[in-house]
Amino acid sequence: MRNILKSIFILSTVLSSVAVCAQQDPMFTQSFDNMIYVNPAYAGSRGMLNFTDLNRVQWVGFDGNPRSNAISLNSPIFNESLGGGLNLINDAVGPVKQTMIFGDLAYSIKLNAAGARLAFGMKAGFNLININTSGLVTTDLNDPALIQNVQNKMNPNFGTGIYFHSSKLYAGLSSPKILKQSYDGISTTNLEKRHYFGIIGGVASLNAEWKLKPAAQVRITQGSPLSLDLSLATIYRDRLWLGALYRLDAAYGVFVQFQFSPQLKMGVATDFDSNEMRSYNTGSFEFMLSYDLNFKKEGVRSPRYF
Repeated sequence: MRNILKSIFILSTVLSSVAVCAQQDPMFTQSFDNMIYVNPAYAGSRGMLNFTDLNRVQWVGFDGNPRSNAISLNSPIFNESLGGGLNLINDAVGPVKQTMIFGDLAYSIKLNAAGARLAFGMKAGFNLININTSGLVTTDLNDPALIQNVQNKMNPNFGTGIYFHSSKLYAGLSSPKILKQSYDGISTTNLEKRHYFGIIGGVASLNAEWKLKPAAQVRITQGSPLSLDLSLATIYRDRLWLGALYRLDAAYGVFVQFQFSPQLKMGVATDFDSNEMRSYNTGSFEFMLSYDLNFKKEGVRSPRYF
């Protein structure tokens, strides 16, 4: 347990020291249950077909508040060394609606007899952008970026990642969208920014009934403050997950998850801002569903912690 916490602290400290380079992609309190969303090298690492659905409503009560849905599928292909995945993300913020469709491919190598693996992944797809400017209140009626709507603008992109995992620890680095594309096809500054992610976590047994699962995620984006998520979950009898999350200088939250069967896991989460935004909304809320399907004779191994 001490080694896991030490590893998380080291990664958080190192990435926090990088010069912070605006966050545009959706953020989730339960992001640790959908890691393929940010790291393509995760594809196939569970050893079975996994379906995950994350729904989030952010800043409830705030006009034009973000609403996000992330659906993912990933599975080994032919053998445990090759994995594939598919991501569908719908995100709406004010007049901007994005639909992101990306495919993932990962190749992993076995590091030891205990099953630790190191994977390398690629992600490719596109972002379909729609911007309805007619409802905006503007001060410059001749602003070229606001004269016409943007309809179904397609921005192709690609990303890459590396991911290590064993039975007790995981860590990864990734950049899921590398190209900087214009949102409206006109502006040279209104671009899709490049995001860099670092993830690390693990699981440790306290006794026969209780386990701890700490995790951390760092996100660095040009023009935006550093985003650091720290999460700690307690797991009771591999069934009930009770957790808390802190997002540096931004929010704090809690989540509850239940493993209904070896295949099915569901969870809910809520978080509240710790900055000035707290005065303008009543919090953010999430629902998560994850389902594993194994076509091998031995069935689904229960449970999977990451």
